[in-house]
Amino acid sequence: MDSVLEVQRQTHEQIERFERTLYTLLSRNHPAHQQNLQAEHRASQVLDRTQTLAAELNNLYQDEDTRKAEIESLSSLSNNQGDLSEFYSRLVKLREHHAKYPDSVAANFESELAALLEEPDQDGDDYEEEDPVSLLFSGEEAYGKYLDLYVNHVAYTNLKNIGKRPGYLQYLDLLINAQSDALHGELSKETRFTKDYETYIKNLHTYLLSFSNRTQPLVDIDTEQAEARLEFQKKWEAGELKDWEDASANGENGASANGAGIWCSACTKHYSKQTVYDAHLTSRKHLKAAAKQAEAGAPADSAPPNPNGTQQPDTSNHVPVQSKLQSRLHSSALHTHLCTALLKSFITTLNETKSNVERRFSLTAREREQELLEQAKPQPAAAANGKKEGEGEEEEEEEEERIYNPLKLPLGWDGKPIPYWLYKLHGLGVEYRCEICSDHVYMGRKNFDRHFQESRHAFGMRALGLPNTKHFHEITKIEDALALAEKLKQEGRHEIFEQETMEELEDDEGNVYSRKTYEDLKKQGII
Repeated sequence: MDSVLEVQRQTHEQIERFERTLYTLLSRNHPAHQQNLQAEHRASQVLDRTQTLAAELNNLYQDEDTRKAEIESLSSLSNNQGDLSEFYSRLVKLREHHAKYPDSVAANFESELAALLEEPDQDGDDYEEEDPVSLLFSGEEAYGKYLDLYVNHVAYTNLKNIGKRPGYLQYLDLLINAQSDALHGELSKETRFTKDYETYIKNLHTYLLSFSNRTQPLVDIDTEQAEARLEFQKKWEAGELKDWEDASANGENGASANGAGIWCSACTKHYSKQTVYDAHLTSRKHLKAAAKQAEAGAPADSAPPNPNGTQQPDTSNHVPVQSKLQSRLHSSALHTHLCTALLKSFITTLNETKSNVERRFSLTAREREQELLEQAKPQPAAAANGKKEGEGEEEEEEEEERIYNPLKLPLGWDGKPIPYWLYKLHGLGVEYRCEICSDHVYMGRKNFDRHFQESRHAFGMRALGLPNTKHFHEITKIEDALALAEKLKQEGRHEIFEQETMEELEDDEGNVYSRKTYEDLKKQGII
């Protein structure tokens, strides 16, 4: 067993080296989001190890008796000879041990420090195995850049009595606009007092807390949440949360706010109004339940009738219902307050998430698939350590050679943007929209005129049951095309609809006629 003093010395050394490692990790410049998050997670591991070692060292210092006995055993006062024989005997044992096992202690610690300081090779095949941080996030979260709130959105839209169910973008707006203690203030009390809302708000808080720990490992989220809980408790006890007041007056199924409500122990149901309670007393279901309750020896659920004939409600079992409901509302209000506190730090992330969702909505299925493939490939580091100066100069030259095209002009035959005057001359900045082509936009008059003979427009005309003839040139709206076809039919110009299937015949002299004309001339004996 090692000496207590030696253990303290080793612990001090490890803490000091961990502090140097922490400084090295945080002082590195990481322009990429992935590398920066990886460094923060490794720094969090270093802090955890340092905190553990500091706690162990503090316990060693608190054990004064062991330290005092150890010092006395090594000093000359512990023996009658007045020498340091015990000290030198231990020194010999230490030397023999380290001579036999030179790397017994330092090797493990050195390898741990090397693993913390090592940057993962993003060009290697085992990049995902070397980067466990990437496994913490889903594909929608994109390595912690965006929030994945689709499951919470579905749970929100399934709440009862929320009115018009918002889309995902509208749901993100509700979270962005959430102010202090006003998250989901658009919901009625009848909705917020339900069990489904409590489950929803708890799941939302769990996800936000998890996302915060994964994306901000160096932030003390637990302390912030503890302060938010304390703040909420003060407001709850002071009655400052007006949206959650008089909650105990509402029953399981939405009782009235001005009455205490009536509980029927036989039917195990809560009634909001006196008239509803009186009406159910004569029902077959209540009489059967009351008979079973009487056979079991349970107390009756109602008192004798009043002189006016109305039934006096029994509220003996109402207090447990209120306590259960009050506990649920306290939990819902607490998690709503905690979610609001977390959302304050996620305003930027929520805005970026909304922009990303809007951008993805504008992409086609093929573009989305290509984007997923590009995200799956590991991106090389922006600036790897140990690069040669010549390589850095070549990258700078490549960046300078990149085409500067802020106006997004079309590229010419040489791969460079065409002149702006030519862009304006051909009217390439003017948009022409064709409803028949599924609202496709054509830039420039030339492209617009050409598209009437292309397959996209012809397919749209066939889908409408119309021929793609010159009569429908310049017609871009479906309503106008159908109106023109009807007008041509009324004028007797059916030939435009028979043009694609028309059959032509030739007489002996080489004259070509349509089948109808050929038959008419043959009947008249002309042919």
